[in-house]
Amino acid sequence: MKTPLTAACAAALLAAACNAAPDQARAQQGEAGAGAPVETRASNGKNQTPAFAGQTRAPQVKANVTVEVSDYVTGLEKPWGLVFLPDGSLLITEKPGRLRLFKDGQLLPPIAGVPAVDARDQGGLQGIALDPKFTENGLVYLHFVEPPKDGRNNGAVARGRLVTTGGAPRLENVTVIYRQTPSLASTKHYGGRLVFARDGTLFVTGGERSVMEGRMQAQRMDGTLGKVVRINADGSIPKDNPFVGREGVRPEIFSIGHRNILGAALHPKTGELWEVEHGARGGDELNIVRKGKDYGWPTITYGIEYMGGPVGEGITQKAGMEQPIYYWDPVIAPGDMAFYEADAVPAWKGSLFVTGLGSKYLARLTLNGDRVVGEERLLTDVGERLRPIAVGPDGALYIGTDNDKGRVIRVTAK
Repeated sequence: MKTPLTAACAAALLAAACNAAPDQARAQQGEAGAGAPVETRASNGKNQTPAFAGQTRAPQVKANVTVEVSDYVTGLEKPWGLVFLPDGSLLITEKPGRLRLFKDGQLLPPIAGVPAVDARDQGGLQGIALDPKFTENGLVYLHFVEPPKDGRNNGAVARGRLVTTGGAPRLENVTVIYRQTPSLASTKHYGGRLVFARDGTLFVTGGERSVMEGRMQAQRMDGTLGKVVRINADGSIPKDNPFVGREGVRPEIFSIGHRNILGAALHPKTGELWEVEHGARGGDELNIVRKGKDYGWPTITYGIEYMGGPVGEGITQKAGMEQPIYYWDPVIAPGDMAFYEADAVPAWKGSLFVTGLGSKYLARLTLNGDRVVGEERLLTDVGERLRPIAVGPDGALYIGTDNDKGRVIRVTAK
């Protein structure tokens, strides 16, 4: 909650603004009301008000970078996840269930050994991550939706060793190390991003499967729907997870009360997990995921039902539940996110980039600590749904377009 500034704090803020990068300094000034919000459309939550100033509708803050966009990989079908290998080649997951390697300017045939997937609707092959010791063990981790049994399905995580010598690239010794519970009859809201923490544990972002049974699961502790879970690299449970040893509680749970998390990344300075998740009609959220915390869905939200009317009691705040550090209403339908710390485009350094599916643009957020103090919309003329994003070894942004004739575009400054 924002509190009035003391004179000393105000002086410190002014000094910080003077020493900050130009766009951050402008944003800090804009936070006090000098800048117009980048969002001008009416909110869906007509009677909702933010919990603190600057929680939504940040002022437009431009980095004054002329963007250059070029095709990097073509011939893809709905790319979902991107990760660069140490040699600079690119691994790409395609929603229908294919893992592709782009190496030396060529898109190679699908890699063998990928588990079968249920690619209906929002399912398929999704997030991807490399083991922190990849150069030693070659392990790749995949989030995917398992084929249904008795009409019910679930998200899962598998790992296998990537082999690129002695024939065509392939995954060997593939093993499922995690499954969402419970399985439900739904084709939506699986989450699906994989992020390794600095201590080598693996965060798996989840969704609550959209149907009412799953929605209620987001607040239940006997399942992992609507949760961020944290596991060891082999699928075992870290002993310091927040709910280990509690009767009736899944020990892999790290945080609860999430709707559908499609983007996540570690903050480059703090090492904390940040995530973006879909609201309903309004209420897309940016959250910092902290141990044992409840992020409120479906009890509190800055959105309404798709058909109109409140979600539950229509409240946006409740004791014991976390507020998003930022939210969008109307939504941008976030697809993924990446922090920018490269030197290639100095004006972007310290920014958080969030791709938009429904909005079809790239949001660049200016941060001041854990506050969003500026927003800029980029790639508005690309006209495609934007999903995965990665910062390449050359400091360019690489973004996958969520189309049947998908591609990975390279975005940098001219």
